[in-house]
Amino acid sequence: MKTTLDEMQAFIAVIDAGSITAAAEQLDQTTSGVSRALARLEEKLGTTLLTRTTRRLHLTEEGEAFLAQCRAIVASVEAAEELIAARRERPSGRLRVDAAMPFVLHVIAPLVASYRARYPEVALELNSSERYIDLLERRTDVAIRIGPLADSTLHARPLAHSRLRVLASPAYLQQHGTPRSVAQLETHALLGFNEPDSLNYWPVRGADGGSLHVRPVLAVSSGETLRRLALEGAGIVCLSDFMTERDRDAGTLVEVLPRQNLGIGQPIHAVYYRNTAVSARITSFLDHLAQAISTAPFAQ
Repeated sequence: MKTTLDEMQAFIAVIDAGSITAAAEQLDQTTSGVSRALARLEEKLGTTLLTRTTRRLHLTEEGEAFLAQCRAIVASVEAAEELIAARRERPSGRLRVDAAMPFVLHVIAPLVASYRARYPEVALELNSSERYIDLLERRTDVAIRIGPLADSTLHARPLAHSRLRVLASPAYLQQHGTPRSVAQLETHALLGFNEPDSLNYWPVRGADGGSLHVRPVLAVSSGETLRRLALEGAGIVCLSDFMTERDRDAGTLVEVLPRQNLGIGQPIHAVYYRNTAVSARITSFLDHLAQAISTAPFAQ
């Protein structure tokens, strides 16, 4: 049976207070409880730590050696507790964040400098995955997920909705013409995703009355690749406002069929495990991200 921290603290208190009675008062315990703790400690160690008289307590040689070690152990535990308490107040340590590359480039990257200035003790690590990942397997603390969430054991914090738009470059429209209806749209070079297929439902009404299901002539895995293809005039795409806001402001991408847009927005969530030891870091990052997103034009 191993020595407990409570027994060590009782032993130290008896020495510092000068008696079992005084130590019991200091620890807010009964005298008999402290006495039993000392007896258990000596029994576990198989040695006598204190010699007791009616007036005084005397440390044995073994007691003196053990006392020094007890003080060091208790001091280390207290220091560790103070460190954790300080981290709760001032987040520090490594924070691993995963998000699709477009979200990293257009939303997170512009906020890194201000976050680092505010929380310099957090070592931020950014990773990009186009697919949903296993947070434990990838040693990820928080992931940003765009689109509807499946049932999950993860805690989800909603951050925003970002509207979907059908877009093309002025050069493409000048060369191939601007579609004036969904029927005309379907005759153009429509670019989309190879997976998941749910991303190929565009926010205009199809023949069946629902969102138009597009079968792309060119399918890619990354929204950022689609954006680049659209900017180069390769075809028409459907992308979220968070990654095309500047392009639309600059006029390098323009909306196609704006009056027929159904106003569909992609939900954006942060997901992470509950009861995590890095909760202060996660909270600091998500609060900073949410504050910036709340004033962003793309957030609905």
